[in-house]
Amino acid sequence: MSERSGIPESSIQNDGRHHAVETGTRRQAEAQPLAPSRPDEANVTSLLLERAAATPERAVYARRVGQSWESVTAADFLEQVRWLARGLIAGGLGLGDRVAILSPSTYAWSLADFAIWYAGGVTVPIYETDSPSQIEWILRDSGASRVFVAPELEATAVRVIDGSPKLAERLIAVTSLVIDGEGSTLSSLAGPGQGVSDAELERHRSGARPDSPATVVYTSGTTGRPKGCLITHGNFLGLADNLIPHLPDPLAAPDPRTLIFLPLAHVLAHAVQVVCLAAGATVAYSSPSELLSALRSFKPTFLLGVPRIFEKVYSGAYEQALASGRSGLFARAASVARDYSAALDNAAAGRGEGPTRGLRLKHAVFDRLVFGRIRAVFGGALTTTVCGGGPLSPQLAHFFRGIGVPLIEGYGLTETTGPCTVNTADAVRVGTVGRPVPGTSIRIADDGEILVRGVGVFAGYTGEASDREPGPALDTDGFFPTGDLGTLDDDGFLTITGRKKDVIVTAGGKNVVPEPLEERMRESPLVAHAIVVGDGRPFVGALVILDPEGLATWCSERGRALAVTTAASDPEVLAEIQEAVDAANASVSRAESIRKFTVVDLDPTVASGQLTPSLKLRRDVVLAACGEAVESLYS
Repeated sequence: MSERSGIPESSIQNDGRHHAVETGTRRQAEAQPLAPSRPDEANVTSLLLERAAATPERAVYARRVGQSWESVTAADFLEQVRWLARGLIAGGLGLGDRVAILSPSTYAWSLADFAIWYAGGVTVPIYETDSPSQIEWILRDSGASRVFVAPELEATAVRVIDGSPKLAERLIAVTSLVIDGEGSTLSSLAGPGQGVSDAELERHRSGARPDSPATVVYTSGTTGRPKGCLITHGNFLGLADNLIPHLPDPLAAPDPRTLIFLPLAHVLAHAVQVVCLAAGATVAYSSPSELLSALRSFKPTFLLGVPRIFEKVYSGAYEQALASGRSGLFARAASVARDYSAALDNAAAGRGEGPTRGLRLKHAVFDRLVFGRIRAVFGGALTTTVCGGGPLSPQLAHFFRGIGVPLIEGYGLTETTGPCTVNTADAVRVGTVGRPVPGTSIRIADDGEILVRGVGVFAGYTGEASDREPGPALDTDGFFPTGDLGTLDDDGFLTITGRKKDVIVTAGGKNVVPEPLEERMRESPLVAHAIVVGDGRPFVGALVILDPEGLATWCSERGRALAVTTAASDPEVLAEIQEAVDAANASVSRAESIRKFTVVDLDPTVASGQLTPSLKLRRDVVLAACGEAVESLYS
């Protein structure tokens, strides 16, 4: 780094793979690549060809058929991908043409994805929950010439295209994502594709290079209109080649299996499915509504999730304990689980010897009485869970790690092709998002902003966003400014402290980062969301959105019955929330502390636009809806 930056550096920590340095007033952590760069003729389809050649009979996907699962081997998947790619080529798909996918996460989604790449095209994922105006925008902005669409969304897609002259002029073809049960194919493309020769198919497949666009992924739009990000074949290849040896548990474990229930339109799930194929892991899909039954029957060994999913599992376990009169037992077990995990953390950081003998004995008892039952919710075979997409409460992370379901946090953006840091099984530090993945460097700028350089950093924006930001906006050392704030410890573990655009400056000139305060408040079972406000105001305030499930459990404990609307003014409820506010305030100075809060009657959803498809709160949309409540704090 010093050769490029010209700034003297001093080593902080080096474990052979990770290297943390200080460059002047900056702090930086880097991880050397574990795999060489791919040759110029490689692209994502190379991973599929390698997997089919190495282990043709290995199951790489599983399709749910009734209550059972039907395996799809690497050889079968390659055959189906080739078949669908021929149909696309026969339909006029040219090298570099963009094809949208509007669908929930399914096997058909993955089949279309790889077929588009095999035909030399570029995938444009669209969230199934997007509104018609958002769908129209992405189709128009991306320049998609064809769209694969789930049957239940086909009518919506047709209305969107027919209602937009610019889309209609481009003659976008709409293909239903229905797999023919007999041949496991998308039957609408069957006939024409048979006339495409092997040589023509290979010309299309080999047309993309590592620096060619593989997909245009649109950001979730938490701070404005979604932006199209060009993710290259090299980005996917670099992540796959480096993450597999970096994460032997879970990716190289015996018979690795994962169940994806997050939208494949999100870059993290999209990247993970590519990595899984390269690793030979079996991937299955489930909708959130069928998740519990799918977990029990498929029995995944690892999962990809977001904090809200695990909050609901925890709440559900507590509610069951309460209903059976065992809430006290659950509370003691949860305390032991957190203490056990914290002791492991302290030992790893050199601050202790690990769990004491007494703690280990208590842990063993509660493992039989409580922990095993919660693990059974996940199918009973789960060893690792990667959690991303938002801040995870350290208390929740300690709980799940303590019961034997480690929540390994990672961090990344659409612009970094998903993960750029991650905790690993042999290096977990709860409360952090881990160290850089191999081939990646993390730098903290003078103002606290997180900067990233490495294998996953995208090629730039496309469409309207490219007019405003024609490139990845790299600094002079090739680092991408993420817009997030964070810190690096002496061992290179990254902690996210907030979002640069969300920093509040009070009337007194005090800079306040809202996310840590909001995260602490959300540890209360009554609080679904907290929104800290105070920009240009005399003090910091907060809007609180109650959690209906948490409220129901809280009322049951006290023999009460309260609707969300009446709970907003209930003295006992307000006192409980004040305790959450006090706990949050204990971590900051008085000038940064929350002086007043108000409970707002709001149920943020993806459909309302107040939540992103990855379940992150759109702060500006929520604040616009709660303008009167904000004013009431300062009236």
